[in-house]
This record gives sequence, C-alpha cells and structure tokens, in this order.
Amino acid sequence: MKVKIVNRSRHPLPSYSTLLSAGMDLRANLETPLVLSPGARALVPTGLYISLPQGYEAQIRPRSGLALKKGITLLNTPGTIDADYRGEIGVIAVNLSQEDFTIGDGDRIAQMVIARHETVEWEQCEELDDTVRGAGGFGHTGRN
Repeated sequence: MKVKIVNRSRHPLPSYSTLLSAGMDLRANLETPLVLSPGARALVPTGLYISLPQGYEAQIRPRSGLALKKGITLLNTPGTIDADYRGEIGVIAVNLSQEDFTIGDGDRIAQMVIARHETVEWEQCEELDDTVRGAGGFGHTGRN
C-alpha cells in the first residue's frame, strides 16, 4: 500500500525495524532537546505529514522499551490519525518515572501502525440479542 508523506524533518522516513514489524518508529524533530520532568507531558513534533486512503487510520503507540526501561509512554493511546487529517503528526509523551527524561532530536519516541477500519451505520432497536456474558464487564470474567 502506498501512502503519501511529506517529511519536513531532518530524519529518514518512518520504517519497519524488522521484516514482520507491525509498527514503524517515529522520531522526534526538535531544535533543542526536550526535558520531561516526572509527571510532565509534552507534544513532541515529528515533522511528518501524511495522507491516508479512506478506510484507514494511523495509530500512534508507545515504544515498549521506553515504557519499561524509562517510564516514558504516550497519552491518548493509541492516538488516531484520521484519513482527512493533514497536519503534522505529534506525539503526546508523558514521563511516569521519578527522574527527568531528555528527548533529543532524532530519538525514536513512538511507533505508528497503519490499520484498516470500518465505518458503521447504526441500526436502532429496542433490544439486543442475549449472550453468555450479558452485561458483565470490568473484570467479571476473571472471577470464580
């Protein structure tokens, strides 16, 4: 699948790290390093702009290594980039650790997965069909 992309960063286009990777790494596009203090959040620019086909979205997800090793994750996860959005891709990073974390220009800060989605048409009704689960939720399947 081909996707149009404008790269206004100083970095290579997002790419897959391995042959079977689902996500492509996104890099920070910064003039100066960005320090995230504990509990702080920031919108990190990437310098990338995309045009997705109708029926697709780009999901922005945390990088597992940053989350585990440094306590850095993303808010609004997964973030959704709709097919009609033409602005710069930004990554909402948050520092959940107890130490400052510095994001430098070119650092891999997130991953992007391109996914197909459906557009629904609601069919209003008075009742829904029964299932074994019914209205049970919020952890009920783990109870004995």
